[in-house]
Amino acid sequence: MWLFIQSLISGLLNGGVYAFAAVGLTLIYGVMNIVNFAHGSFLMWGMYFAYSAFVFWGIDPYLSLIGGSILFFLLGVGVQKLLIRPVLNAPHHIQILLTIGLFLVMDNLALILFSPDYRTIKVSYAESSIEFGSVLVNVPRLVAFLSAVILSGVLFFFLKRTDVGKALRAASEEKIGTRLVGVDVNLINAVAFGLGTACVGMAGIVLMPFFYVSPDVGFSFVLKTFVIVVMGGMGNFLGALVCGLIIGIAESLGELILPGSAKDILTYTVFIVVLLFKPQGVLGQRKGI
Repeated sequence: MWLFIQSLISGLLNGGVYAFAAVGLTLIYGVMNIVNFAHGSFLMWGMYFAYSAFVFWGIDPYLSLIGGSILFFLLGVGVQKLLIRPVLNAPHHIQILLTIGLFLVMDNLALILFSPDYRTIKVSYAESSIEFGSVLVNVPRLVAFLSAVILSGVLFFFLKRTDVGKALRAASEEKIGTRLVGVDVNLINAVAFGLGTACVGMAGIVLMPFFYVSPDVGFSFVLKTFVIVVMGGMGNFLGALVCGLIIGIAESLGELILPGSAKDILTYTVFIVVLLFKPQGVLGQRKGI
């Protein structure tokens, strides 16, 4: 039983980070109706950003969150304006091919700069744990989870309470009406892509103290992110948060009961079962965010 509880807690902690990465993808899809296959590559670059800041300047990964959030927001805005905006009205297969091309460029650029080697960092608190009876909670995973929860809460407040957030929600539901009341939809699209990129970049940063990074690490994460977004209901903010936790738990329990790389069988089985009984997602698809 204690092993099951330990696995459950580990899954929840990992799931919080998955959920935060998925929220970024949900935001982009909800506002722009575009599926970003380069989402995992931005996460991978977030990890390399934290790795480089630690190795070259000795900056703790969690301290690099501030600079990383600004950098990835600006990167997302630039990518949206230069690459995504010209194809927003193109057929979906053109948009998909563009983001796949972006993912290939970003991954191969990382391969050139960092080589295919697996890289990790060793922070002083890497092995620190908090003990609750017979259950141990790893401090870096706990900090990553709390960071993801707090940042998700800040984003939710931003969307609900600020003028820009309300404009984002309005543009996601009715772009023509939003234009008619004087909102610059092109600017809102850029902000949405910037925020989504900042979310996944920060998710990569908080993963770095307890996970490895390599040029192909984003691919495995983007698969889970898509699973979470679809399973929660395309465009559903709360659904992404809930299903991120579900997938995190399923992955952790898969590690407990299945051998080696077979752990993902449970994750994708849960996904298939959910879609069989609720093809619209756990909390349902919605227009907008």
